[in-house]
Amino acid sequence: MKIAVFNGSPRKGNTAAMVQAFREGAEAAGHVVEEYQVGRMKIAGCLACEYCHTKGEGNCIQKDDLEKILPAYREADMVVFASPIYYFTMTAQMEAAIQRVYCIGKPLNAKKAAMLLSSGSPGVYDAAIAQFKAYMGYAGIENAGIITAHGDENGSEAKLAEIREFAKGL
Repeated sequence: MKIAVFNGSPRKGNTAAMVQAFREGAEAAGHVVEEYQVGRMKIAGCLACEYCHTKGEGNCIQKDDLEKILPAYREADMVVFASPIYYFTMTAQMEAAIQRVYCIGKPLNAKKAAMLLSSGSPGVYDAAIAQFKAYMGYAGIENAGIITAHGDENGSEAKLAEIREFAKGL
């Protein structure tokens, strides 16, 4: 299975450790994992201009780093969204990357999706999880699982082992 991981973190840290553990588990199970550092990319928000659906044939009029990740949205068998939680939702960079997929409507080949979230505090995941579930429902993509880590769980070997096992089981 070809898995595209979209990492919304703008820096190395807890989310990067979660993504690495996911990669290790998925690759051990024979999957191909490609990571996209969305948090370090320049991706503007959707303009709602409808160019993509009128003249653009599924291509956005804006020319930015979305062009680097759009092929993965089109081709991956599974998508994984990994993000730290800032003010109760995913990073702005991740939000822009998700919203700009509007130009193609949804990941085209993906049958499964997962989410990895990290934060400093418990109980801050509801908005991100609701958005993910609604998006996967709309796209007709199976929610393979959501893993969260907060406080001391971040970077702990127990949490990283849980993520590796989850990825091995895909």
